[in-house]
Amino acid sequence: MNKSILVTAALFGLLAVVLGAFAAHGLQKLVTPEQIDTFQTGVTYQMYHAFLLLFLGVTTKVSVKTKRAVYVLILIGVFFFSGSIYGLATNSLTAFNFKTIALITPVGGTLLISAWFVLLINFLKQK
Repeated sequence: MNKSILVTAALFGLLAVVLGAFAAHGLQKLVTPEQIDTFQTGVTYQMYHAFLLLFLGVTTKVSVKTKRAVYVLILIGVFFFSGSIYGLATNSLTAFNFKTIALITPVGGTLLISAWFVLLINFLKQK
């Protein structure tokens, strides 16, 4: 489990850096500054959760069951939250209308919040 978590953390971090650079250098002439800011929000939250996964993969203070739950919540949450933000921010550049699936953004955010809540409960239960 820890290896999967750490590999996902590294992949999320790598993609966040690549996407952040793309937003800063590749999107400037294609979308508005507001859309770039929106895109960067997705990058920021993806990187925050890459760091959380790094912690999760190396800590012994979280049970395997809790690690699995938090991992799944983060995996789906980042995909829904950051992924939908990337699509919405670049909507004008694609044939697909990401506004039709915009409701997955708050679902993703709720999953990310839930991951933190599950961790909080785990820590509060420790002696």
